[in-house]
Amino acid sequence: MIWPKVVQERVKTGNDRELVHSYPYRSACPSTVWSELIEAASEEMFLAGYTNYFFWTQVPHFADTIRRKAESGCRVRFLLGAPDGDVTRQREEIENVALSVSTRIRITLEHLERLGEIPNVETRFSAPLDAINHVSLSVFRFDNQALVTPHLARLVGHDSPLLHLRKHGVGEIFDRFVEHAEELWSRAVPR
Repeated sequence: MIWPKVVQERVKTGNDRELVHSYPYRSACPSTVWSELIEAASEEMFLAGYTNYFFWTQVPHFADTIRRKAESGCRVRFLLGAPDGDVTRQREEIENVALSVSTRIRITLEHLERLGEIPNVETRFSAPLDAINHVSLSVFRFDNQALVTPHLARLVGHDSPLLHLRKHGVGEIFDRFVEHAEELWSRAVPR
């Protein structure tokens, strides 16, 4: 037997080979993972979280990094929920926390406003009919890696699980999540 059972149990050979790591909570993912993925991205950063608020507070010099990446030719996209949308209001009722969803979105918008107009940086709001699909799944792409948070029903994003994925093939789990985010982007409303 070429691959003994003990090796097969430890070496990823199927669809799970794209799974780098899983975390029971997004907040359990070390900030160094986020920083390293952001720093390593050279072609594509697609931040399709509903608020994207935590980047500004958890990633040192995030605004400077975005500016530097964009100026070097990296495409940087932010897909946000509409701060005044129905889904945003519904989510605020569900979460019932002091730092509301609309406030977190507005904080991101304020930071993006401070960046000014930079080539290669785009921001859109998810289309009203897509907002429910957006609020339930965050996809953060960094070239051929992604961090994905499937949001659990009544939890805030940082309390939901997180998957760290690395693209290995075509049409596998990485592509499926990225294609979902791209579909939302294709119908999103420019800011």
